[in-house]
Amino acid sequence: MDSPKLFRKPAHHAHMLMHDDSLAMTLRLANLRRPVEEPEGELPQAIVDRLGITPQDLLRWRILRKSLDARARNRLEFVYTVAVEVAPETAARLLARGDRDVSSYEAPPFEDPEPGREPLSDPPVVVGTGPAGLLAGYYLAVRGYRPLLIERGQPVKDRVPAIRLFDAGGPLDEENNYLFGEGGAGTFSDGKLTCRQSGPDVTWVLERFVECGGRPALVYEHRPHLGSNRLPLIVRNFRRKIEEAGGDYRFGCRLEELDIQSGRLRGVFTSSGYIRTTQVVLAIGHSARDTYRMLLAAGLPLSQKAFQLGLRIEQPQDQINRHKYGRPEYQELLGAADYSLVARGQRSLYTFCMCAGGTIIPSVSEPGGFCTNGMSTSRHDTGFANSGLVVTLEPSEFGGDHPLAGVELQRRYEAIAYEIGRRDYLCPIQPAEDFLRQRPPDPRATYDCSYRRGVVPAELDAVLPPVIIDAIRKGLPILDRKWRGDFLRNAMLVGPEMRGSSPVRIDRDRATLQSPACRGLYPVGEGAGYAGGIVSAAVDGLRAAKHIVRQFAPLAPP
Repeated sequence: MDSPKLFRKPAHHAHMLMHDDSLAMTLRLANLRRPVEEPEGELPQAIVDRLGITPQDLLRWRILRKSLDARARNRLEFVYTVAVEVAPETAARLLARGDRDVSSYEAPPFEDPEPGREPLSDPPVVVGTGPAGLLAGYYLAVRGYRPLLIERGQPVKDRVPAIRLFDAGGPLDEENNYLFGEGGAGTFSDGKLTCRQSGPDVTWVLERFVECGGRPALVYEHRPHLGSNRLPLIVRNFRRKIEEAGGDYRFGCRLEELDIQSGRLRGVFTSSGYIRTTQVVLAIGHSARDTYRMLLAAGLPLSQKAFQLGLRIEQPQDQINRHKYGRPEYQELLGAADYSLVARGQRSLYTFCMCAGGTIIPSVSEPGGFCTNGMSTSRHDTGFANSGLVVTLEPSEFGGDHPLAGVELQRRYEAIAYEIGRRDYLCPIQPAEDFLRQRPPDPRATYDCSYRRGVVPAELDAVLPPVIIDAIRKGLPILDRKWRGDFLRNAMLVGPEMRGSSPVRIDRDRATLQSPACRGLYPVGEGAGYAGGIVSAAVDGLRAAKHIVRQFAPLAPP
């Protein structure tokens, strides 16, 4: 049992007593419910009471999972799952009781593959520094492969002023914006680390975010959130660690062509010149539409993929807090409330990327189109709550069988939104009540909205396919009934929301993760169609990096 790795001394949520590890056994205690008012420092006593043991019996403990149960608004509870170390005889006694919340536990080990023996003549190249590229580059660097990370955009310190200029009404920089640049779209899109996956790879990724500046609680929180204000520092810390381990970065370097010979990668042509390499982690992100076209022209197989699109809803954050918490004192303890809702039907409507105390932002990477997204800082203090309202569109509904038909559908409606926004990236907005009644908004009205560049009243039917508009109109009243009328009251709708996932999949072999048309090319992350968020993209990049490690020997120091 690798308990020193499982129970780290620096973590504020761990409790340790000196003892011989060989005389301990680890149990998993689930469903430990505590009032939200209770300090986390009282957890050891709660564990002792729940198990019916003495404080001396509790050798070490660690939080594995923490979530909020807000179903009873007059009594909110945190629900913990903890790993507990006790003596073997104590463990045997506890297991013999048959308590279904108590079970044996052994943390699954993180697989660190042995390096392969095949020589690697040139460093691997990682295309894109979003979550998939960042974690692939990090892993390759610390294992001794001296990766080169190329990024079409600029470093974070140069992205921030460019984004502020755009928000203030300035021009769009096509290579340095909310979507392109160091850290990818994730750097300025809220920083949620929610992930449906679990296991040692997910834990490893979360621990790397903690190591680079995130809160220790990110590892076990149900809905961990970095915050858009913290992400730039975290991204810079990743770069520092990658460079210290022998990796390198090249900014303003856009992938333009692949050098493929006899089905094998030999190098890449970029806007900064030719780079010789036989191993490329392709982590381009979901908005590198020019790269999709290049890959298709190079003969790589791409396919259509279902994706989510819709609108974004915004309400006063105080309204969300009152409904979710009930008692006002809970807000002081818990901060801005979030939500996750679904209206199931023939075509289900989901809330997505809910940003408590957040801001609506543009998700724009090319001129002539407009799309929305959301973000929030770690303070959650704007006074607004916003969330995507998305519906899944299947490839059969894209209007063509071309691999990029979904991209063209996105472009078509983003162009309409751009025209509505007076060709100045203003955000189309409509009160939810007007939308449901199919009533045009008052063109003279002034609407409060967190979108900084400005809004324009509009009928939002025009910015989405009719089947999506119909699904949203059917689903919104269902969500409102679930919240007893608190969801749509004072709600504004903006749109479109188009970039939550990619409508394209870059085909790859299930076992090797390489393109079947190009050995040495690893399509990963959201842009390749294999992930749906920061953590899942990072894990996908990590797994591609492991494949490279298994095959090749590390590079000798320069």
